[in-house]
Amino acid sequence: MTINEIAKLAGVSRATISRYLNDGYVSQDKRDKIKQIIEETGYTPSSYAQTLRSKKTNYIGVIIPKIDSDSIGRMVSGITSVLSKKNYQILLASTNNNASEELKYLRLFKENHVDGIILLGTIFTKEHIKTLASYQVPIVILGQNVKGYSCIYSDDYHAALSLGRKLSKTSTNPAMITVTSEDVAVGLNRRKGFIDAFKENGKTIHKKNIKEVTFSFDAAYEACKELISNDKTIDAIMCATDTIAAGAIKYLRETNLKVPEDIEVTGFGDSKLSLVSYPSITTVHFFYEDAGIKAASLVLDKINKKEKTSPNLSVQLEYNLVERESTKKLS
Repeated sequence: MTINEIAKLAGVSRATISRYLNDGYVSQDKRDKIKQIIEETGYTPSSYAQTLRSKKTNYIGVIIPKIDSDSIGRMVSGITSVLSKKNYQILLASTNNNASEELKYLRLFKENHVDGIILLGTIFTKEHIKTLASYQVPIVILGQNVKGYSCIYSDDYHAALSLGRKLSKTSTNPAMITVTSEDVAVGLNRRKGFIDAFKENGKTIHKKNIKEVTFSFDAAYEACKELISNDKTIDAIMCATDTIAAGAIKYLRETNLKVPEDIEVTGFGDSKLSLVSYPSITTVHFFYEDAGIKAASLVLDKINKKEKTSPNLSVQLEYNLVERESTKKLS
């Protein structure tokens, strides 16, 4: 069945069928007739031909740092909930926190002419910026605030500041398990927020009590082991993520250190792991699904040239402090 045959059966021109398939104007009576013929015949238009006509593939490239993250899963859920309603499909690429893999997928998506890209990046090198600058399609960065691009990101600094202020009221010798400061959001901003909170109370987080790890439960376990082995007076451990906090708690429980009586522990992300961990983890709730929804809506606005604000729109999202069992209750 061809477009010419559909036009003949519907009693309209080929141009009318083309407008119908590409969401152009067609009177309601003709639209109903065309729809009926297509349903009766089971006609499926060639996606390749549609791409040639519309210059669109209806694919959005989504690059994520890891596949097994609760926060990323929630963001991707938000993205797909928007794109699927608009008949877009996502090409999902997981990089395992490898910057060179991000660059590889950016180039691959460019070669395959996706209509837009949502990048959940962690580290942005000069090569990243150079590669992104070569793109002609809309790009939205999710989770980081990168100058010159539309970004949806969380207020990591003030969230960490709020969490740190809570701990600074009870802790005299705090420690931190964080990630590389090259990751501006999770590494640098959260670290700075914690440090500034203790400074406000005239307290210091000593460099020897700060450990950098990967986004790994096992790495956090080992980092906690090293911290406690070197200083048994540590009374609080601030962790960059809930996964890192859970790894630290596992080590503390194995050494019969009570949480929070002996050592308080905090995480970040309000993941399911923070709820099922024992004790449950005091953390920060970010609106990750909303972030995904906003990122997808923004990239579609850019594709359809409906963005009425500045060409590069940055949106910072709110957060909530969630107090659970891994920190002391203040009287």
